[in-house]
Amino acid sequence: MKSIKERFLALDVFRGMTICFMIIVNTPGSGANPYPPLEHATWFGFTPTDLVFPSFLFAVGNAMSFSQEKYKLISNSAFLTKVIKRTILIFLIGYLMYWFPFFRLDAAGHITGAPISHTRIMGVLQRIALCYFFGSLLVQYFSTNKVIIISIILLLGYWFILLAFGNSTQPFSMMGNAGIYLDKFLMGDNHMYHGEGIPFDPEGWLSTIPSIVNVVIGFLAGRFIQKKGKSFECLSKLMLVGALLIFIALCWNLVFPIGKKLWTSPFVLLTCGIDLLLISALIYILEMKNWNTFKWSDFFMIFGRNPLFIYILSELFVVILFMIPVGKESLFDFVNRTFFQAIVPGPFGSFLFAICYMLFCWSVGWWLNKRKIYVKV
Repeated sequence: MKSIKERFLALDVFRGMTICFMIIVNTPGSGANPYPPLEHATWFGFTPTDLVFPSFLFAVGNAMSFSQEKYKLISNSAFLTKVIKRTILIFLIGYLMYWFPFFRLDAAGHITGAPISHTRIMGVLQRIALCYFFGSLLVQYFSTNKVIIISIILLLGYWFILLAFGNSTQPFSMMGNAGIYLDKFLMGDNHMYHGEGIPFDPEGWLSTIPSIVNVVIGFLAGRFIQKKGKSFECLSKLMLVGALLIFIALCWNLVFPIGKKLWTSPFVLLTCGIDLLLISALIYILEMKNWNTFKWSDFFMIFGRNPLFIYILSELFVVILFMIPVGKESLFDFVNRTFFQAIVPGPFGSFLFAICYMLFCWSVGWWLNKRKIYVKV
């Protein structure tokens, strides 16, 4: 039997790449606009940044494929207990992360408690938790054929819901889609994301439905690799399916536009298709040809072995940098203005800060890995 390291090398690298680039695109330096490829598409369309989050969901499903046999050996109650506990924990961590640091400074400089009434409920970790939960139930209780049929129903059903319950003339617009109506009804404006200038949550309740399919396809890919082995036949079939999904997505885009913020069904197919091509390439490069000069894969494996912890660290530490005052600005802005923008003005200075911040997070992961500390949820 192959070792855990051999079995998970490509997956760890793939997952590590998603965390690495997620940190880079989430923490650009201030003082200049980021490069356009490092920003999400404004609404419809696709940029490399839009691939990061769905790729992490794909990696979640891929990892699930390696633990399914273990879950088949335990009782139904034990399985449900494990999945529900993990779902609640990941969701709660995501919620607390948005509530952090649990206090605020008013205009007079007095410390007041951060109101729960204005804390965002949904988010990245919350979506991961929900997709993990429903994805786990699907693959545990249904056959492969039924899982595929249910996935198709989820994608088509989401399209139908947007058309049936959205604005009659603009069902796919930011203000007119059914998802924002549901989120406002369930959570209210104060519990939604406001980064778009209006209360709109790109990780809302309704758009979580199609994102479950990202996890499912990742799972099916992982199980297929284990069943067929890492052979040229296996990889060619994975790449063929990936190309087919991309083709269907581009055709579907003509009537249902590709868009990450609405997480449209063709967006799911496009990102899963690209992920299938990427994971196939990594398996070929790392595990079939062993093209790993200077052990370049080790860099990404640092992220891949503690993905959740490093992601949370990257999100919380940047909040701390914004909280520390330096004169009339934050430490975050001070560092960018006096160092990165002074040395390399413009978008490249912003990008350089993101790279340095990513390397800081990597160094924490390296320290944990060196001491064989792996934070599991």
